[in-house]
Amino acid sequence: MPKLIHLIIGLGLIVGGCNAASLQPKVEVGAEVLLDEHLPKLEGKRVGLVMNPTARVGGSHMLDTLLARDVNVTALFAPEHGFRGDVGAGETIKEGIDQDTGLPVYSLYGSTRKPTSEMLDSVDILLFDMQDVGARFYTYNATMGNVLEAAAADSVPVWVLDRPNPAGGKLISGWMMQKQHQSFVGRYSIPMVHGMTLGELAKMIVGEQWVNSAGQAQLKVIPMEGWKRSMKWPQTGLEWIPPSPNLPTFEHAFIYLGTVFFEGINISEGRGTSDPFLKIGSPTTKLTSNHIAELRRLFSGVQVERISFMPQSMPGKAPHPDFEGQRCYGLEIQVTDPNRFDPVKLGAKLLRVMMDATPNAELNNYIQKLVGINKSELLSQLDNEAYLKTWKQTARKFAEQRKPYLIYD
Repeated sequence: MPKLIHLIIGLGLIVGGCNAASLQPKVEVGAEVLLDEHLPKLEGKRVGLVMNPTARVGGSHMLDTLLARDVNVTALFAPEHGFRGDVGAGETIKEGIDQDTGLPVYSLYGSTRKPTSEMLDSVDILLFDMQDVGARFYTYNATMGNVLEAAAADSVPVWVLDRPNPAGGKLISGWMMQKQHQSFVGRYSIPMVHGMTLGELAKMIVGEQWVNSAGQAQLKVIPMEGWKRSMKWPQTGLEWIPPSPNLPTFEHAFIYLGTVFFEGINISEGRGTSDPFLKIGSPTTKLTSNHIAELRRLFSGVQVERISFMPQSMPGKAPHPDFEGQRCYGLEIQVTDPNRFDPVKLGAKLLRVMMDATPNAELNNYIQKLVGINKSELLSQLDNEAYLKTWKQTARKFAEQRKPYLIYD
């Protein structure tokens, strides 16, 4: 009977009722597939883990699961936010010892951003497992490229344990990264939102030779089972584990794809509140009813309301946020249907509206690293909405370029 109930739930039926729901079957992530099918291949290997708290299966971290299965884990590598995920955005990750296991933790988000030969001395194979959000400016893809590059130079195989793109595999949006603005928050010539999983992107990084020694890379992607490009996160049946402290839910992560613009302007993106990236504003913003009406007319699938909020310091999440302790005026966004809007288009429109409503609004140079183009070009395109045509052309071109590297559908 338990197996039957599990099957019914997996098919999306409501147990105890007479109506069937249109839920998708649960996705099996690459880490699960590894445990089910590939674990014997790790026997006798010294295994290094590039992971964070999202590397979980059945409620347990992969580190604990692998150790329980007698896998010889010898080194841990920490990306932005840390191996345990308790470090705020942009904060330096320190090397040390994992208190739970006694294993060495090497920082990949400090003065050294890729494994050194010394770090890899005790490693025969690297397992990379992290939940991404599907954005070029989210640093986990740059960390993955650095790992692939370092491992290739030292002849260390890398297995990427694939996980879903929360925004799905069809949405391609935003500007292409221009070479002069490439950085750790925008390493590759891809759109702002690329519609790929990290496993697919790893294949592309190697195939397009975007890292040194790509020809020597020993990359293996462990694909998911049951994931389709049409799926956004709620359809996967998976538990949301925050990939970073300021993305506590899928809704925060989905809106972040667009409201990330506000990290490049003197308007708060909501850090220091309960809803980062869903709240935006500043002490001098003065929104009108016309501003709100315009946003509501242009976008369905979201609700937009005028609010005020006061950012507060949150250690480990938002230490000393912009406008700390000051009353900010702006917008709160609620996602009602993520299938009905493009969050990047919403973000661009919000940026234009908020700049219009904020007398002292000023872009900083960081915006160029986020969007991938010059500030002057950005302002020009926002004024006449020329970006809509640009993004459409970019999406069409990139969709063709990425085809050889797609795993699903």
